[in-house]
Amino acid sequence: MNQPLAYVHPGAKIAKNVVIEPFATIHNNVTIGEGTWIGSNVTIMEGARIGKNCNIFPGAVISATPQDLKYQGEETTVEIGNNVTIRECATINKGTSDRMKTSIGDNCLIMAYCHVAHDCVVGNNCIFSNNSTLAGHVTIGDNVVLAGLVAVHQFVSIGNHAFVTGGSLVRKDVPPFVKGAREPMSYVGINSVGLRRRGFTAEKIREIQNIYRILYQQNYNNTRATQIIEAEMEATPERDEILQFIRDSQRGIMKGYISSNT
Repeated sequence: MNQPLAYVHPGAKIAKNVVIEPFATIHNNVTIGEGTWIGSNVTIMEGARIGKNCNIFPGAVISATPQDLKYQGEETTVEIGNNVTIRECATINKGTSDRMKTSIGDNCLIMAYCHVAHDCVVGNNCIFSNNSTLAGHVTIGDNVVLAGLVAVHQFVSIGNHAFVTGGSLVRKDVPPFVKGAREPMSYVGINSVGLRRRGFTAEKIREIQNIYRILYQQNYNNTRATQIIEAEMEATPERDEILQFIRDSQRGIMKGYISSNT
């Protein structure tokens, strides 16, 4: 930890077994948990709260001032969980007065050149591939995968276990358990590969498929579809999670895919 070529502000709270490589800069009012590695030329600014056993690669900037003209210098934070890997040149901005913090859960992988803007909330076990970008106030559930070059519009929500294909522009909310693809981004099926990898049974996957067939393939509007799902599908945690997500959506959920040839 006692790296003479790094700058660590005396007010930073650094736990045991933290490794800080040359030319890293750690500002005041920063907390870093045990076992974390800070690579060369990383900048960790005021308000960062970093958990245990994280790996932050060269060039990353954590807890910079929000790129939001409404920010007036209020004391806000970035909170990063345990076992998080942040690759080269990724940027994570701290919160504004809206949520007062930007947060990332445990066991996430944020690949090179990703950007997480102010007031975003990211769950556990998420993977953001290279150059994925979250605008401000985005909410991401657990076990979400964003492929490379995904851009997420401000205030969008993405549900648990969702997968968004590379190069997508996410303008609408993405419900749990699904895949989003194409332009405009649309429902193209459920994330069955991801669900199997996480231990969902074949029966549970069929249940989720049947729910989304009603929502996306039977030409009902969302209100009527949710009524049918609630009336005809057995109450399960997954069914209730999907229904609650749709009802809570502020931007509306993404549409089903329509072929350009039809």
